[in-house]
Amino acid sequence: MSIIESIIERAKANPQRIVLPEGTEERTLRAANRALAESVARLILLGNPEEIMAEAKRLGLNNIDKAEIIDPDNNPDSGKYAQLLFELRKKKGMTMEEAEKLVRDPLYLGCLMIKNGDADGQLAGARNTTGNVLRPALQIIKTAPGITCVSGAMLMITQAAEYGEGGVLVIGDVAVTPVPDAHQLAEIAVCTASTAKAVAGFEQPRVAMLSFSTKGSAKHEVVDKVVEATKIAKEMRPELAIDGELQLDAALVPKVGASKAPGSPIAGHANVLVVPNLEVGNISYKMVERLGHAEAIGPILQGIAKPVNDLSRGCSTDDVYKMIAVTANQAIAAKNNE
Repeated sequence: MSIIESIIERAKANPQRIVLPEGTEERTLRAANRALAESVARLILLGNPEEIMAEAKRLGLNNIDKAEIIDPDNNPDSGKYAQLLFELRKKKGMTMEEAEKLVRDPLYLGCLMIKNGDADGQLAGARNTTGNVLRPALQIIKTAPGITCVSGAMLMITQAAEYGEGGVLVIGDVAVTPVPDAHQLAEIAVCTASTAKAVAGFEQPRVAMLSFSTKGSAKHEVVDKVVEATKIAKEMRPELAIDGELQLDAALVPKVGASKAPGSPIAGHANVLVVPNLEVGNISYKMVERLGHAEAIGPILQGIAKPVNDLSRGCSTDDVYKMIAVTANQAIAAKNNE
């Protein structure tokens, strides 16, 4: 069974309530139709019901009526959610009038449903920017306990079966925090390890904190940051298998790891890669994807108390379908950790 098949099977075994705020968007509807047909999740589509069903009919989609459809403009629970939003944001100056307006925004409504326990996760971004997707998530759901920054992990499915878990690796941060400080980088490491376990199904994430130096082979302040982040991550999660600073070859290749970092429990055997900044992460995963013909799944947002994921506006229907299953896996893990 492939890793994608495993992710989908885990989602099917424990169906989660996933909100899709872009309820009339074509790729979203096509993916929802497939997910509903295969019972991957219990989907909640936000939008005008007549418009959603008309679009489904136009596209020849026969399973959309299995979803729960909520119209943000005519929602009998608007008052409840407006009150919740007002209570959450009144110290920031939000008025009830502003809250009543925002609950008609599908991105806000979805996050309020999650906060109120009426949904388990949200997936959007086919029409909306990352900023628009993240803003209500951070205002309403907020970051997970002990975490201050949001980051994005990428699940990389490569053809190099000798590395990671049969060629599968998880890389973070590739999407959100441009230049993390040492504490943020430690948080990214901890969150990426959790994503590797919850989504990729790694029984034991083995985290390499990457740099252009291995165990003091180079001196620079950016190397110092990685060393400090490794120390902090170990303090945050003493049970986590993590080491750094390591160069990429030392992290992945056993012979190189044994030579450059003798005695390291991670060198040569890493399945989770944490890069020192967003620039490195974004370039790296795209290079591996294009030049190495790898499959990249994500970015998978992490650090939020409950799963909210952001699609690329250039996503395919298949991307949306897979990310529904990924979001469901995160929701299952979040419940198990409560």
